[in-house]
Amino acid sequence: MTDISMSDPAVTGKTAPPAEARSVRLPTQWLGVAPFFIFAIMFLILPTLYLMLGAFQNDAGEFTLENIVALAQPSIVAAYWISIKVSLASSLIGAFAGLAIAIAIVRGGLPDWIRSATLTFSGVASNFAGVPLAFAFLATLGRLGLATVILNTLFGLNIYAHGFNILSFWGLTLTYVYFQIPLMVVIIVPAIDGLKKEWGEAAATLGATVSQYWRMVVIPVIWPSFLGTVILLFANAFGAIATAYALTGSSLNIVPILLYAQIRGDVLHNAHLGYAIAFGMILITGLANVFYIWFRTRSERWLK
Repeated sequence: MTDISMSDPAVTGKTAPPAEARSVRLPTQWLGVAPFFIFAIMFLILPTLYLMLGAFQNDAGEFTLENIVALAQPSIVAAYWISIKVSLASSLIGAFAGLAIAIAIVRGGLPDWIRSATLTFSGVASNFAGVPLAFAFLATLGRLGLATVILNTLFGLNIYAHGFNILSFWGLTLTYVYFQIPLMVVIIVPAIDGLKKEWGEAAATLGATVSQYWRMVVIPVIWPSFLGTVILLFANAFGAIATAYALTGSSLNIVPILLYAQIRGDVLHNAHLGYAIAFGMILITGLANVFYIWFRTRSERWLK
């Protein structure tokens, strides 16, 4: 015997109301960051994957480890070592100089317009690189540069006679420092702003001197941010090619110039070896960014 439910439309004589059409809502909250993801995929992720594949292939497209093994050649190892030294020297000089400037404009009691002007200039100067920066330093510190001529004419100081050369290790390091210092200022200022006024008052109440306050409170708080920024500056200098190539050409054997010679050169043309060199650069800069993120995560808990 078949059971008939009272809710059956045939029994009640009522028809079921039509189902309401559900409106489909697009995830509009993602539209704002869509250009960023598109840009990152097209100009960061896809080229990186292309380089990684090319580093393990030969001219016939077959898998090989010859390109990776070739990175142990003395000339390539020397290029990596010079690039590491230039990046490390410019990052340390830029970090300490930028930290001093940031402390002066945030905690030094200077007028507010000094801070605004310094941050504005730093935001512009940190992106001033490439051919214009190389030309500016050649016109200033080249053999016939403005500063070189003034020092020699007015003070009898010939910097080239004393060993300085704009096309050398220290010349390239000094050029990199120009955009490293402003970048340090831009990044480290928020960390110094995170130092709460109450900490200084509490330290003074407990009888701490100014030096003790800086040694036991300020330095431990900003130390992770400082180390993270030094690593970021290192990665920033390590991957710079336009400034180095425009300034020194092939007179200084650093990794970006060697990479350019392998991919675009007429004598050392070996694209897949260039991909391997670029793969090594990606590993070094990627490791540097991992450490930067780790230090930044540790410092953010004090800045909240």
